[in-house]
Amino acid sequence: MSDSDLRAFYLRYIEALNAHTFDGMEEFINDRTTLNGEPATRDDVITVQKHDVDAVPDLHWELKELLFDGDRLAARVVNTGTPVKEWLGVAPTGASFEIVEYAIYQVRDGRFAHMTALHDAGELRRQLAG
Repeated sequence: MSDSDLRAFYLRYIEALNAHTFDGMEEFINDRTTLNGEPATRDDVITVQKHDVDAVPDLHWELKELLFDGDRLAARVVNTGTPVKEWLGVAPTGASFEIVEYAIYQVRDGRFAHMTALHDAGELRRQLAG
């Protein structure tokens, strides 16, 4: 995929995440992938995404920066939301969060073959503790 194709692909992925539309994830994620270095299936990834949105119904991803290197892309994304259920070990307090996520992907055959994401969990918990 060209850089412009990868950009369009990733923007569609972010749009689907923000719409909380998980039924069409086969467009984006290979049947077998890795998630944060561990073997995973597409269903494993979707389960994580659904769990997050169940706990944080207004979870939103805002793309700030996107870089390309061949079949790899890196994104800097701001995540925001207000949990309504216990999430990441923190009971809901009505507090919202805004954190930066750094994600690296490898695209193979037009879909994610490797997915890695990193955010400051300590900062997230600090914000949610209210």
